[in-house]
Amino acid sequence: MNNLKIYLQSLGCDKNLVDSEMMLGILSKEGFEITDDENEADIAVINTCSFIHDAKQESVNAILEMADLKDAGSLKVLLVCGCLAQRYSDELLEEIPQIDAILGTMATDRIAEAVRNVLKESETGAGSTKNGTPKDDKPVILPDIDSPLPAYQKRFLTGAGHTAYLKIAEGCDKHCTYCAIPSMRGKYRSYPMESLLRDAESLAQAGVRELILVAQESTLYGVDLYQKKMLPDLLHRLCGIDGIEWIRILYCYPEEITDELIETIATEKKICHYLDVPIQHASDVILKRMGRKTSNAKLREIIAKLRDRIPDICIRTTLITGFPGETDEDFAILKSFVEEVRFDRLGVFTYSMEEGTPAAEMPDQVDEEIKEARRDELMLLQQEISYEKAEDLIGETLAAFVEGKLPDEDVYVARTYRDAPDVDGYFFVSCEYELNSGDLVSAEVTDCNEYDLIGAVVNEFSE
Repeated sequence: MNNLKIYLQSLGCDKNLVDSEMMLGILSKEGFEITDDENEADIAVINTCSFIHDAKQESVNAILEMADLKDAGSLKVLLVCGCLAQRYSDELLEEIPQIDAILGTMATDRIAEAVRNVLKESETGAGSTKNGTPKDDKPVILPDIDSPLPAYQKRFLTGAGHTAYLKIAEGCDKHCTYCAIPSMRGKYRSYPMESLLRDAESLAQAGVRELILVAQESTLYGVDLYQKKMLPDLLHRLCGIDGIEWIRILYCYPEEITDELIETIATEKKICHYLDVPIQHASDVILKRMGRKTSNAKLREIIAKLRDRIPDICIRTTLITGFPGETDEDFAILKSFVEEVRFDRLGVFTYSMEEGTPAAEMPDQVDEEIKEARRDELMLLQQEISYEKAEDLIGETLAAFVEGKLPDEDVYVARTYRDAPDVDGYFFVSCEYELNSGDLVSAEVTDCNEYDLIGAVVNEFSE
């Protein structure tokens, strides 16, 4: 099996990316060569997403592209894993016969086993080179979604070498009425703290300087293993790891944010003053229909508390427009909330009907045009807020990680503590000397646009 090249495409969320990097780590350890060029791969693995309709379509399109390569003869093996594979394994095998094996969300640690089995069948002539074995004979590895978590594996990092995600838990117990995640990822299960610390230390030794903590719900970390919320304890211990400069926290349900967590963020120097708090809506009627455990008043209270204790905190949120039963009045409440609270970062999604969820069966489904119009209205409002907040930063000096350089220009692309990778803006900085990706610098903000900052490097960052 040596010299066989594997291409892995990771779709969807950053939690999926951690799974992908663990699978690549296993495959690399088994002697396979990792490639980022699908055209030179012998084996392709597609780690799919099935969160909303658009994500499902993107996953299907990616599988079909690899199926075409298999039909052309350049690809020997095609494996599909992740959420779409967990939810629609039979349909995928029926509609795309080029797929050789299916792995569910809890089978990431069995990726090498699956690849070896498919290769063995191919060598013994059990299947054809294109369509493989009959559907009923293909390996389908679907462990129970509530089964114990696969052990944390040494990872093969795929992104910027100075930044990595640390998935601290799997699954979710919230059961929001619009969300199918519990049916694909199971109940909430935390990774043991010691395994997370070992992974974080390994990442630091590999040159990672920014850790981004992710889970379906980060604030509940530890409740299943230790019978209490242990995120503050985990953060304190992560802050003690040499080499880690920034720690960023994503996906914190507002009702679970404790005073202890706020104090930890405020006092630990390595923790970015940035918090992702997905609220989804601000109308009490819609929040109740969504199955959310909060209210307009409670949302205002927790946001005020965060800003009072951490004045420079950057708060990001996500919203859904067009949820079943959302009236003009409900939307007006949401828009007023956005105007008054003035989030630093905000993303808006139109409601996506997901089969098997309570919301899909609700009456008063909203027309797609109305969903999109409401989304666009909120994003236009947020654009104004974002620009005004960016203007307020002109004259400030901020620490920033260098991500790269614009071609043919002496301008570097950087990120401040206010910017999570791939979802927020950038800080475009000029510099009189050469910088490298992963450098941490101090730069003065001299200008801005709606979502990005512009400035110049002052010096290498020092506290």
